[in-house]
Order: sequence, then C-alpha cells, then structure tokens
Amino acid sequence: MAGGPIDATISPKRKLGFWMCLALVIGNMIGSGIFLLPASLAPLGPNAMIGWAVTIAGALCLAGVFAALARAMPHAGGPYDYVRTAFGPATGFFVMWSYWISAWVTNATIAIAAVSYLSSVAPGLFETPGSAPLAAIGFVLLFSAIACHGARVTGIVQVVTSVLKLLPLIAAMVLALYVIGSGGETAAFAPVPVSTGGIASALALTLWAMLGFESATVPDGKVHDPQRNIPRATLWGTFLVGLVYLAASSAVFLLLPAERAAAAAAPFADLVGAFWGEGAATAVALFAAISCLGALNGWVMIQAEIPFALARRGVFPAWFGRESKRGVPVRAQLAGCALTVALIAANYTEGLARLFAFMALLATVATLVLYLVASLAALRLRATGLLRGNALVLLAATGAAYALLTFYGAGREATLWGAVLLATGIPVYLIMRLANRSSPAAAADPAASRG
Repeated sequence: MAGGPIDATISPKRKLGFWMCLALVIGNMIGSGIFLLPASLAPLGPNAMIGWAVTIAGALCLAGVFAALARAMPHAGGPYDYVRTAFGPATGFFVMWSYWISAWVTNATIAIAAVSYLSSVAPGLFETPGSAPLAAIGFVLLFSAIACHGARVTGIVQVVTSVLKLLPLIAAMVLALYVIGSGGETAAFAPVPVSTGGIASALALTLWAMLGFESATVPDGKVHDPQRNIPRATLWGTFLVGLVYLAASSAVFLLLPAERAAAAAAPFADLVGAFWGEGAATAVALFAAISCLGALNGWVMIQAEIPFALARRGVFPAWFGRESKRGVPVRAQLAGCALTVALIAANYTEGLARLFAFMALLATVATLVLYLVASLAALRLRATGLLRGNALVLLAATGAAYALLTFYGAGREATLWGAVLLATGIPVYLIMRLANRSSPAAAADPAASRG
C-alpha cells in the first residue's frame, strides 16, 4: 500500500505555538475524570493515593517517551509514524485504529459528563426524556463546528477553558491549606489495607484522568517548531496536571469523610459547599462542566487528526486526507463527529452514570494499546540508534511496565475489549491492502528529518 510523498511543510497558515500546545495537553487531560474520581477512589483508602503517585510517575515516563520520539522525528505525522518506523505499517495502523476509536469514544464520554454536571446545576433543563443525550449531541456538534474553523481557533478556546477549569481544583487546594493551617480537623482514609490488588484497581481508575498527555504529538503539521514545542508541552503539561491532581485529590481525601466522598456525585462541589455554602458548590459544578467542554474542544480536533494522518500515509481511505482552505481535515472531522453522535444516540436509554463508566473504560483500554506499543517502539528505535540516551531505556521500560500493570488493574473484561477494538480494524486494513495491491508503506521516513 504505497502512498505518495508527504510534504511536511503543508500546514495551515497559523500554527500552534508552545502555549497553545501546552493548553492542548492540559485541556485534554483535565476533563471529567478528576472531578468524578474521588468518589470511586474513596473506598480504596490509602491505595488511592499510592495509585495516584504510581499513575503520575507512569504518565511522566510515557510523556518522556513521546517527547523523545517527537524530538527525534519532529515532522512525523504523530504516533503512527513512531510505531511504523519501529514495527512497520501494519502495527502502526492497528495501534492508531484503536486510538482513533478511543478518541471519539472519549468525546462521547466527555459530552455526557458535561451534561451530567449541568443537570446538577439546572436540573429543570433536563427533565424531558431524551433531553440529556440531545444536549450531549449538541455539544459535540458545536465543538466540531469550532474545529472546522482551524487549529488556531480551537487553540484559543483551549487556552481560555484550560484557565477556567483549574479554578475549582485550585479552590480545593486553597481550602485544604487553610483548614490544615488553622488547625482544623482532617478526615481519615477508609480503613482498607494497602494491597497489590487495591493499588492496581486505583491505577485503572486514575489513568482515565491522565489520558491525553500525548495530544501535542498528534496534530499533523500544525505545530510551530515541533522539535522544541511538542516535547516541552508534553513534559510540562503532564507534570503540571499530575501535580494539580495529586494536591486536589489529597484535599478531598483530607477534608471529606471517606463514606461521604464515596457517595458524592460531585465530590469537589460537595467539599467546597461544605465550607463555603451552596452557591460555591454550584459554581464548582459549573466550572466542572466548563472543564468537560474544554476537553471536548481539544479531543474533537484530535479525533480528526488521526484518520487524516493515516490517509496521508496511504493506510486509510484517501477521502479522509483532504484539507479545507483553513488547513482543517473537515471530512475526517465530520466522520468522527458522526461516530460520536451515533454512539451517544445508540445508548440514549442508558443512565448517564452507567454510560459514562462503560465508555470511560472503553476509551482507557483503547489508549493503553498506544502507550504500550509506543514504549516498545522507543526501545526498538534506541536499539537501532535512531533514538539515543540511556535514560530513554529506563523511561520506555518503566512506561511499558506501567501500561501492562494498568491492563492488569483494568481486568480481563477490559483487556478483551481492547482485543475486540483492534480486531474491528482488520476489514479496513485488508480492503486498503487489496485496493493498493501491495503491503502498506509509509511514503516518507519522518526520521530523516531528525534534528
């Protein structure tokens, strides 16, 4: 499956700089997960905080891997080129197929979470049957329209929402510092012993909140000075989000009793409301909805970039590889939007909580495939000399081990879902092979443009 040469200089007139790349990473990572996780983690007791520490460390190792790959291949079309260079186009295709599914499933999940938060602020708006899924679909359509106006417009929205979504988390941290500093009482963890199983369960939950640190590597040709800006945005974004998550989650565990946190539909709103009143709690819930919508804005762009990059490399139908005058892969955007809308519509009879939990698990497992294979790709490329540095070996090996441990924590059902997602790409791969009458091959080796 041969493709034509790829011109890395083809790109929109206005590209994403460092701050917009950083906002993309932070905005895609801070979505719905952190605002819902304390309730799920509370029953795990001290295992929860250990799980957070391990997840943040694992995410930083994986971020280091993606940063190294981006630095070595600055003009690559995202993770596909990293994996293809190491293991060939077939592996690259199936890994990115799984990642593409995870992207539009993530969008459905985030849209549902946004509606869930808004329903707690204004329940009267969603009393009519079917109004909640229709609102979620409306948000998907809105941000798809924004994405079609160009990466720069999406970047501006991302910067604004990234600042706003940090406010409730900062409020929780300030509240914890005030209570502890004034000698107030703190809550105790649930009386659960530390165990391997408990930590593994925490890993599977906390990873959902950390998904997206690779976001800056995905936009194909839309980043200014990619060799410098992508690695910096990836590492700094992951570090800052991890720091905020750890501090904000600690505030909930320290100030809310474990049984109350476990029963809370909106733990951060409950925490702030307990000290500052109902009005503050409502404001936190509103900012949580804004956080979800900001993440939706970033992930909507990512979901289109994946098939666009694959189409330009000849392993996906060429229909997805067309750009508008603004440099936007509108066709790929419309396809992802349609799949997200169809997923929400097909499950509109499910409760929001059940639907969110299922889709979050599905997206996490699909993304884990990329994290594991990217780590293995870095090890292989280090062995071939394309990547350098002994520290990279440690980062990639640790990242791969973390991905495997998280698969274990997610359970057998999650692993089977991952296999099913990969298998759904087989017909597309075979059709593309038959259409091109040869094995898929990347058109140009992005490694050739190493700095």
